[in-house]
Amino acid sequence: MRLFVRLLSGLFGLALLGLGALTVGEVGWSWAWPQRAPLLVPWPSWLRYLDGRHWSDTETLVAAGVLAALGLVLLLASAAAKTRDIRLRDPGTAVSVSTSPRALARLVGRHVRAQDAVSGASVTASAKKVKVKARSRLESAGQLRPRLLDSVRELLAELPLARQPRVTVVVTAARERR
Repeated sequence: MRLFVRLLSGLFGLALLGLGALTVGEVGWSWAWPQRAPLLVPWPSWLRYLDGRHWSDTETLVAAGVLAALGLVLLLASAAAKTRDIRLRDPGTAVSVSTSPRALARLVGRHVRAQDAVSGASVTASAKKVKVKARSRLESAGQLRPRLLDSVRELLAELPLARQPRVTVVVTAARERR
């Protein structure tokens, strides 16, 4: 969702930049050559059309409702795009500490890759769970999985996490892939 909000805000920024440049161009054009037709936007015809409209017209109310609904959707999308930080135990009453899921995943990944018989690992982490996918060329999955599970649980227990996440370890051994 955060990616959606970032892309949307970038697109809105570019649209506003284009609209501003177009407005500056149109104003400059109409000041320099007031008798000529508009540069790109047919604003005199729009002005004539809007001149006969009132705030209580159905078209105006529908347009206002659509814009209000669009604004509400954007507001809800930005509210849902909160950061997914992982809370740590607070060292004091006026201090709150958190870390990112990526930092926790890097820490666990480095720890898992340092273990014997692990040839590679990928880790995804959130506040609720840590998932480790490890590869081994030397040991079978049945031998390596319990050792890695205990090792990751011990590492997480040493960290000042406010809540201990659930740990899942999946091991793929080279002998079992063939």
